[in-house]
Amino acid sequence: MSEALSALNGAFHKGAVTVEDIGPQGMITLRGNLADETLMAAVKQATGADVPALRKITHAGPCSVAWMSPDELLILLPYGDVTAALDVLNAAMAGSHFLAVNVSDARALFRLTGKPAAVREVIAKLAPADLSADAFAPGDIRRSRMAQVAAAFWLPEEGVAQVVCFRSVAQYAFDVLATSAQAGPVGYFR
Repeated sequence: MSEALSALNGAFHKGAVTVEDIGPQGMITLRGNLADETLMAAVKQATGADVPALRKITHAGPCSVAWMSPDELLILLPYGDVTAALDVLNAAMAGSHFLAVNVSDARALFRLTGKPAAVREVIAKLAPADLSADAFAPGDIRRSRMAQVAAAFWLPEEGVAQVVCFRSVAQYAFDVLATSAQAGPVGYFR
């Protein structure tokens, strides 16, 4: 079996904020009725995390579950755990209307680290979303646009953001994040 490579193979940029490709990341798209108890139990069994509320992300150890739309979750887990998690989901959801797909190699994931206000500003320069601390806190996720591409982003903690996008636009996404980081803070968030 060949070794998994991330979209940009560990690309790294240090500006006012550090932007890095975090390497191979397991990701599963799960579609179904998010209020269904069977689906909620299956997600908990596969990840240890709860199904999140609207525009939220939950975490349990190395796993996260992100709300993506009224009938869609993005499950993030170690790359090597995807097959086992899919087996758990498929067994637990048997007989239900759902779709669970490994999208690990179709997405790219970036981490931004730095001063909390600077991390928020790097994304705010690119996305039409309110990133003020009152509107966007750790545990929140936004699915939006980042410059010219679709992306989702969240704060695992203050001073750290993660951004996921399609693998096909990974270089563009990395470049606009790096350019925004290089330009430095504008002082909007304090």
